[in-house]
Amino acid sequence: MKTRCLALVLCLVALWGGCGDKPSGSGPSAPGTSRSQGVIGVSLLTLDNPFFKVIGDNITAEGRKHGYDTLVVSGDKDVAKQGNQIKDFIVKKVSAIVLSPCDSKSIIPVIQEANAAGIPVFTVDIPCNEPGVKIASQIATDNEGGGREAGQAMIEALGEAGGKIAVLHFKQAESCQLRVKGFMEVIRAHNAAGKGRIEVVTELESGGAKDVGYKAAEDALQAHPDLRGIFAINDPAALGARAAVEKAGKTRVLIVGFDGQPEGKQPIRDGKIYADPIQFPDQMGIQVAQAILKHSKGEALPPQVLIPTRLYRKADALQDPTLR
Repeated sequence: MKTRCLALVLCLVALWGGCGDKPSGSGPSAPGTSRSQGVIGVSLLTLDNPFFKVIGDNITAEGRKHGYDTLVVSGDKDVAKQGNQIKDFIVKKVSAIVLSPCDSKSIIPVIQEANAAGIPVFTVDIPCNEPGVKIASQIATDNEGGGREAGQAMIEALGEAGGKIAVLHFKQAESCQLRVKGFMEVIRAHNAAGKGRIEVVTELESGGAKDVGYKAAEDALQAHPDLRGIFAINDPAALGARAAVEKAGKTRVLIVGFDGQPEGKQPIRDGKIYADPIQFPDQMGIQVAQAILKHSKGEALPPQVLIPTRLYRKADALQDPTLR
């Protein structure tokens, strides 16, 4: 009986001594931490695009290593919805907010609310370089540099003959504005050199989505039957354009995309898309989580970290072990 009583007492002491060791928040904290360091609120442009899901997953995984819980939501390209998500993060008193703005200008007032609440705001992929807001750090692809790579790919694809091309844009996102800027810079320089002229005959809205990209490419092909190339600002738009090209029976039209997600790399291997400047969303997610940790320790952060793209052609796809 004494032995049983002693065992019971020891169990109770062990349970009592372990109270409070479990983290609060939405997920488990890092090994070796006694409690959550806080919650990172993440609102991304859209989780329909696998690119943004990779960013969110890597913020979550890297944050967990350092004891942070993470709440990831989709802005669904709706600035009002995203604004409400940020307001919710402020009410929840999150430790940091990570944002890929649905519209960099329209989101200013709600970022200012987060600033006033003393919550650091980080942007990922899509910047907010507008006056009147404080961004702790911006982690992004070198989108303008990637656009220049896309321009070089288009020149390479069309060869000496040049020809007419269409641009499928997503003007709402500053990152896409930078891609088109870099692309046009290279095309203008090419034309100025007197080589096979490349003429941008139309610039249409793709919504950064497959269905809208399909319709935009369909319209471009109908308006310009002699179209030779399409530059699409991301993989979903490029895949939509490819579907439109196939339906029209104009597979000679060469497509350059942007992103380099598996859904975009496979068509490059199959010869359906010419090339992509590929991004590294996993590194974006990891680096923004690390920046949050540094900020929490009072370390100085650079205002912006740009991750270079790499041009990915069929030769690269044929050597890619992740593809079939």
